Amino acid sequence: MAIRRIIELGDPLLRCKSREVTAVDQAIETLNDLKDTLHEFQRTHGFGRGIAAIQIGVPDRVIYIEIAGETYELINPEIERQSEEQFEMWDDCFSFPNLMVRLNRSERVWLRYQDRTGAERRLEAEWAFAELLQHEADHLDGVLSVDRAIDLKDSLMTRGEYLRTLGKNPLSTF
Repeated sequence: MAIRRIIELGDPLLRCKSREVTAVDQAIETLNDLKDTLHEFQRTHGFGRGIAAIQIGVPDRVIYIEIAGETYELINPEIERQSEEQFEMWDDCFSFPNLMVRLNRSERVWLRYQDRTGAERRLEAEWAFAELLQHEADHLDGVLSVDRAIDLKDSLMTRGEYLRTLGKNPLSTF
C-alpha cells in the first residue's frame, strides 16, 4: 500500500481510455493504493470521496469510493443506464482541485461491476452518489468534468472564488 501522486490536468494519461481488468487479483494493490491516496488527499485538501486508478497513473478500470459511511471498490464498472432527469451542479476533481466546473448529471444511475473477490455486482445510486459514479466512470473513458461544462463563459470558477461567491460546500446541495 502506498500514497501515489495524483496526475493533474494536462497530463495526457488522463485522456486515455482505461483497460479492462482481466485478473481481479491484479486490482487489489491498486485498490489499496487508491484508498491510501484518497485518505492523504482528504487530509491535505479537506475534501474527497472517490478516485479512479487512471488518476494515479494506472490505466485500469478500477475505482475506489467512500461516501455516506460506505466503501465501494469497483473493478470494471460500467454504467448500464442513466435517468433522463438531470440536475445542475458544481463539480470538482482531484486532478484539478482548485477548479470548479458547472455541469449537468443524471439524477440516477444503474451500475454493474466486480468486487475484489471477482463477484459481479450491481447497484443503483441517486443524487450525490450517482454524480460521483458518473464522474469516476468518465475518468475511465478519458472524459473530464471540464469536457462536460455547460458553457465556457460561466461554468468555470476557482474553488476560492466559488466559496467566496456562493459561500457553501459544493456538496451542500445534496
